[in-house]
Amino acid sequence: MRPAQDPTESARRARFGRLPERIRLEDTFEEHPATPPDPARDAYDADEWLVRYCL
Repeated sequence: MRPAQDPTESARRARFGRLPERIRLEDTFEEHPATPPDPARDAYDADEWLVRYCL
């Protein structure tokens, strides 16, 4: 037979008596771009200066 438990021990066991639910590794981080995409950055043509200045 188990001895009677005091209320503080019962509250502690209710709160800390079991481990928390497992969290998947995929749920521990989130990915997003560091900077928003800039459409002007991709509009540059690296070879355009050859046509304008070297002909």
